[in-house]
Amino acid sequence: MADGQFGFATRAVHAGNIPDKATGARALPIYESAAFVFENSDDAAARFALRKYGEIYSRIVNPTVAALEERVASLEGGLGAVATASGMAAEFITFVALAGQGDRIVASSQLYGGTITQLDVTLRRLGIETVFVDGDDPADYAAVIDDRTKLVYAEAVANPSGEIADIEGLAEVAHAARIPLVVDSTMATPYLMRPIEHGADIVIHSATKFLSGAGTVLGGVVVDSGTFHWDEDKFPLFYEPVPSYNGLTWVGNFAQYAFLTRLRAEQLRDVGPAISAHSAFLIAQGVETLPLRVQRQVDNTREIAAWLEAQPQVEAVHWAGLASHPHHDRALKYFPNAGSGSVFSFDIRGGRAAGRRFIDSLNLFSHVANIGDVKSLAIHPASTTHGQLSDEQLREAGIGEGTIRLSIGIETAADLIADLGQALENSQESAGADGTQSGAHSEEDRS
Repeated sequence: MADGQFGFATRAVHAGNIPDKATGARALPIYESAAFVFENSDDAAARFALRKYGEIYSRIVNPTVAALEERVASLEGGLGAVATASGMAAEFITFVALAGQGDRIVASSQLYGGTITQLDVTLRRLGIETVFVDGDDPADYAAVIDDRTKLVYAEAVANPSGEIADIEGLAEVAHAARIPLVVDSTMATPYLMRPIEHGADIVIHSATKFLSGAGTVLGGVVVDSGTFHWDEDKFPLFYEPVPSYNGLTWVGNFAQYAFLTRLRAEQLRDVGPAISAHSAFLIAQGVETLPLRVQRQVDNTREIAAWLEAQPQVEAVHWAGLASHPHHDRALKYFPNAGSGSVFSFDIRGGRAAGRRFIDSLNLFSHVANIGDVKSLAIHPASTTHGQLSDEQLREAGIGEGTIRLSIGIETAADLIADLGQALENSQESAGADGTQSGAHSEEDRS
């Protein structure tokens, strides 16, 4: 039976891994080796020249890492994947593989704070400009794409606003401009939605989150659909001879594998954000239970989001699975079976002061700067994960003074609701009758 004919849960367990031929080990072996022995001098030369596939050095290829890459690519429906040391590393090597000095990226303003800073600060220092689009209409993206633009970038489910990207619409806009659509699908997971099926060309995951699932390890994955045509006028580097590899060209020698090969043989080689074999093993173990975990998390989220929406201390709940959310119809389109993820935000009455009291009152929820854990997590984005953003950037990202982000785990939903309930009560202790906080605008609260 071909790989694509197996069900999702089967591939989550088996893709990329067969029993070890030498020992019979059924679990994925951890190849903790920096380098690998060559068969002979000709073999070594062929591998270094990219004329032959094989392990050289774990910064570029490692058997344990390769198993993880194949597993995630199978789940996303991609041609292949490259794993990295973190989600931020996965983003960075993708951006610098596609854009250089004088080029432009068009991106949603509804992004994780670290991504916004990478685009707006680090890449800008390298001469790569990013135009952030404050809106969800693909036409808004088309309006700012110019001849220098090399990619369109968005999150499938925005962190933490919960907005759902119109992936099909964005793909049409990007492809009309002969550039790829790159989607961060960390919050969606391949279990809930696969962007490639809706027209995305490249998918990025922070494997630290749901793919791992236990909050124990860092990692990132870049998945390539293998279907994007690299136009020579838009992407000349894919066609120019590569001096460090004896004049080969990425498209000419590797065809549909051009992007993946360049990402591995150039970006991993030169920038060096390699994931360790042990980290790849832990993430691969997590992927095996991905469908079970995510389904439980979404079931909990549906119950908790509906409960929060009915609480007097809550001004708004931003989860697209609710009929009240402006992107509810879009969520039904892209997430028809299970719901739009288990990470969402809500706005608490009383602003920043109430938000602080809420966070400090939680017992079962952990105050952690992470998402996708089997344990439920909570954080106040404006003062933490997105604290480096300006007031305007916070507004564009859909984050208010009283916005709380929750990542729902697999615990009993009633226990989580009880914890949220007592924290909501405590958050309003010094609130006036109208729900505003006494002293809410003090200098301390503004810090």
